Amino acid sequence: MKIAIIGAGISGLTAAMNLGESADITLYEKSRGAGGRVCTRYTDSYNFDHGAQFFTARTPQFKQFLKPLIEAGIIDNWNARFIEVRDNIIINRRQWNDDHPHYVGVPTMSSIGQHLAKNLNIKLNTEVSIRKSTMGWEVISFDGKVSGHYDWVISTIPAEQSLRLLPGYFAHYEALKQKKMLGCYSLMLGFDEALDLGWDAAQLSGTDISWISVNSSKPGRPNDYSLLVHSTNNWAEHHLDDDMDTVKQHLCSQVVGIIGQNVYSAKHVGLHRWRYANIPRQDKNTLFIDPASKLAACGDWCKKGRIEAAFRSGFDLANEIRNIID
Repeated sequence: MKIAIIGAGISGLTAAMNLGESADITLYEKSRGAGGRVCTRYTDSYNFDHGAQFFTARTPQFKQFLKPLIEAGIIDNWNARFIEVRDNIIINRRQWNDDHPHYVGVPTMSSIGQHLAKNLNIKLNTEVSIRKSTMGWEVISFDGKVSGHYDWVISTIPAEQSLRLLPGYFAHYEALKQKKMLGCYSLMLGFDEALDLGWDAAQLSGTDISWISVNSSKPGRPNDYSLLVHSTNNWAEHHLDDDMDTVKQHLCSQVVGIIGQNVYSAKHVGLHRWRYANIPRQDKNTLFIDPASKLAACGDWCKKGRIEAAFRSGFDLANEIRNIID
């Protein structure tokens, strides 16, 4: 049995790892690295975890999955000084600790995807389409060449992208249309000298920014002082096609209004636009499997845009498909 998995984010990697004993798996990833939004942007002096900031573990399955990564030093606790801010007023302040771990990859968030991908067959920098043939499913690379023939194809990319990949007769095509993911901007600021903020991570409301963290406060990071800022999903949705310099200027002004310090003198100012960053919480974690067509789709968008949701989606779908093909 040969299975192609489109997308090497956490859902795709998890599905591949759990199907490896039942099928020959090939992952296709259009980016240059595995991990999806568990990622890091590198510059000459700084690095920024510009996607997922941290994650927690609630279910026994996810805790078991993380255990070897923690033992290998790929994941560590981020014991940040955390605040909640509403309308520029701090309404809560607490110290994260080992009793309720907030995990990050070490030395970067990208380390997680790199570690999970080590023993998997992944074709990076490869954007693909699929086509039905007498031999099953053909995966077609961007240059039009057939990259491989497969019995099953599993899409783990965002729902809107899955709709462009999968045929209209996919049994869950209409259900995927209902999965609307929301955008986000990541503003990356690097400084010559540290700012005296008195906290490491801030969750905000009442502004166009939802999150500010001292990225360099995470374990294993370089000492060069850096801030990572996320816009709100709502603001991003209304400005996804704006000029990037205009977005930078607006978000910087928002940061100044929140922290009361000049960030325009930052040595590095970067911006990343996420068109598919989050999704409102779903009622249930649905599995989108079509045994008749031998097609399936999953992702964090099946439940909630979090790392544990991505894992559970890939884990549950792999178990169900394994029951079908074994």
